[in-house]
Amino acid sequence: MSYYNQIAKAIEYLVKHFNEQPSLDKLSQVIGVSPYHLQRLFTEWAGVSPKQFVSYLTVEALKKELSQSRNIIEASDKVGLSSASRAYDLMVNIESVTPGEYKAKGKGVSIIYGVSSSPFGECFLAYTSRGLCNLSFITEEESEDILIDELHKEWINATFQRNDMLIKKWVDNIFKAHNTPLNLCLKGTPFQIKVWKALLSIPMGHLVTYTDVAHIAGNEKAVRAVASAVGRNPISFIIPCHRVIRKEGLIGQYHWGSDRKACMIGWEKAKREIAKD
Repeated sequence: MSYYNQIAKAIEYLVKHFNEQPSLDKLSQVIGVSPYHLQRLFTEWAGVSPKQFVSYLTVEALKKELSQSRNIIEASDKVGLSSASRAYDLMVNIESVTPGEYKAKGKGVSIIYGVSSSPFGECFLAYTSRGLCNLSFITEEESEDILIDELHKEWINATFQRNDMLIKKWVDNIFKAHNTPLNLCLKGTPFQIKVWKALLSIPMGHLVTYTDVAHIAGNEKAVRAVASAVGRNPISFIIPCHRVIRKEGLIGQYHWGSDRKACMIGWEKAKREIAKD
């Protein structure tokens, strides 16, 4: 079992049994590792203990985060959406595929892709000369082969080259280094692009509802359409659709698994709290 899978299994158990306040010994028995190993695993991964981590994921804690999102929405009202945003201390620049390029389905485009480990499991990444065009996670439902096949279908006339070493450098920059600006090459409808830009305005460690995203995107009545656009986000983590939860304080669904979404929310909250100290 990979270190991420061990962490995900521990978080799943802690969330389900939070009211029982399971001990570190009990949790380590469930995961099948020593208490020392589990404590060290969490500390190295998130910077906090398992108990502290799961406290960020209770309904009460999540609802509190939602109540504090008003400042984010008010800030978006003042500055609006732009082609440059920040996501987890990364400067992100957005380029949209033009209608002509969309119809050409990748003709004349070269795409480098590959797979690398990340703090949230094995991820699949692809980029063009204009920027990152795909970041997905390998799951039981979406294997590496399926993700490669979907990429080929999306950019059917493009040329493809696999290079896992280059992809690892990209992944390290995204999740570890945070020191190189990122360009995103987004392929979607104008409405989808607007929603994805709205997501990029949500700071790390903060949470909003789908209604909030609709407000930021400038169309409060289009909550269902916004939810659909959020679900079609092609660049996981960087475009932070995981920061959108249900208004009841429930984590809700996620294309790459609700357990992974919980891991991301807690991980970012831990990083945010550590940065305050």
